[in-house]
Amino acid sequence: MNYLRRRLSDSSFVANLPNGYMMDLQRPPPPPASSTSSPASPATERRQPPSLAGQGQASAPASASGSGSFLSSFSSVVKSAQMAQSVAAAAQAKSAAAAAEGAPAGSTQPPKSAVRKPKILLVIDDQHTDWAKYFRGKKLNGEYEIRVEQAEFCEINLASYVNSGCMVDMQVTRGGTKVVRSFKPDFVLIRQHAYSMTPGEDFRSLVIGLQFGGVPSINSLLSIYNFCSKPWVFSHMIKLYHSLGPEKFPLNEQTFYPNHTQMVSTPSLPVVVKMGHAHAGMGKIKVESQQDFQDITSVVALAGTYATAEPYVQSKYDIRIQKIGGNYKAYMRTSISGNWKANTGSAMLEQIAMTDRYRLWVDSCAEMFGGLDICAVKAVHGKDGNDYIIEVMDSSMPLIGEHVEEDKQLITELVLSKMSSVLLGVSAPPPSSVKTSQPRRGGHRSASASPSQSAHASPQRARSASTSPSQAFQPGPLPAGPAPSKQPPQLNKSQSLTNTFTETLRGNLTDDEAKAETIRSLRQSFASLFSD
Repeated sequence: MNYLRRRLSDSSFVANLPNGYMMDLQRPPPPPASSTSSPASPATERRQPPSLAGQGQASAPASASGSGSFLSSFSSVVKSAQMAQSVAAAAQAKSAAAAAEGAPAGSTQPPKSAVRKPKILLVIDDQHTDWAKYFRGKKLNGEYEIRVEQAEFCEINLASYVNSGCMVDMQVTRGGTKVVRSFKPDFVLIRQHAYSMTPGEDFRSLVIGLQFGGVPSINSLLSIYNFCSKPWVFSHMIKLYHSLGPEKFPLNEQTFYPNHTQMVSTPSLPVVVKMGHAHAGMGKIKVESQQDFQDITSVVALAGTYATAEPYVQSKYDIRIQKIGGNYKAYMRTSISGNWKANTGSAMLEQIAMTDRYRLWVDSCAEMFGGLDICAVKAVHGKDGNDYIIEVMDSSMPLIGEHVEEDKQLITELVLSKMSSVLLGVSAPPPSSVKTSQPRRGGHRSASASPSQSAHASPQRARSASTSPSQAFQPGPLPAGPAPSKQPPQLNKSQSLTNTFTETLRGNLTDDEAKAETIRSLRQSFASLFSD
């Protein structure tokens, strides 16, 4: 053993060993002065790890003591390696823990950036209404802001793709400056007619492009496209007429002519001839004789379109029932100028009671084409005491009456609800109907909505739907007793919608109710002066 210790401690013996033999026992090279005596030491240095070389230099005297010092040096190297690995593992675990703790903060950051990216709402409407101010400050689900881009159909172009959706190019003029923008709409509100027979106003291709790009809208693009033809819409109203019956859905009769060659005779005169897709009072002619009907036939031939003819109803007033989401309003329009079109010339507009009969009309029409979020039904109340439904309008309907601002707010809430449901999958609450067309006033009663209803059933005490324009003023003290007793001749003469009285109602009136009935009687008297 002593011999082995002496031989292993001899540097010349170790240096003369073959390369790689007993590598772990090799010693570091001597100082530069004696480096020439060990030619194999440079190669051995290159094979020796830095940690082992350093360890060998530090423990050179101790290794000479034998195999015990060699094992201790080897174990110290292993311990150093284990410590290095443990330190690296601890550092990695610490970084992983820090990343895990920072994950919630980091994961919430991208949604914050997504929240800052607004959803784009394209409103197709004229410039009379600035829809941006109604959506200002509104957010979807409290997170996504809304950027409103408003233009008319004639101011936009688009291209749609299978994967990337619909891209809209908008060229509008604001304050004398031409503005050009390109964007991808997330939702569309259509408040304009998509088709008109006027040259250059056929925008059905844009509706197809929006549908091709999968852009959700109000009303649905399916219904917008279907409403580009009035007779097509009327054909769906005929289905309601047959399913509900003439008592519940009194649809006016209409005859369809695909072209002028079929306009040989008409069932009865006078009639109203509507040329093609006639809307907003345009393209409608009242015909009172067969000669005039033949003249109109020649005009239809020049137009090269279809036409419809419906019996002319001598109206006492027009009725319009509109529905915006879950909000209902009913209006009565009486012509003052004497024009047979109540929407032409001067007319008196009054909001009236919303009855179950009217609600049935508009709810039935709202089910067409997969559902209409915004729609209105137009009817004529004739001097014969009957109602005649003549038309239904979609989301392009004009807003009328003294509650226009309220209706715009309702449309805004409806759009927000639909956008949250379609884009975010959030079931937003329906539009608020606090200011409904049917504020219930305790004790103020009126009779049934129309004389035609009282002909088939007993007079119903429908509560007043809202404050009408004529009810907005507060007249001075009026006699409660004599006024109602002086009105029966007037009532029998005009049979207005808001003042069909019965003896049983009159017998149970209180003082407040008598005053309310007197006010309605005066209003009816004023209306009858122009309707008869």
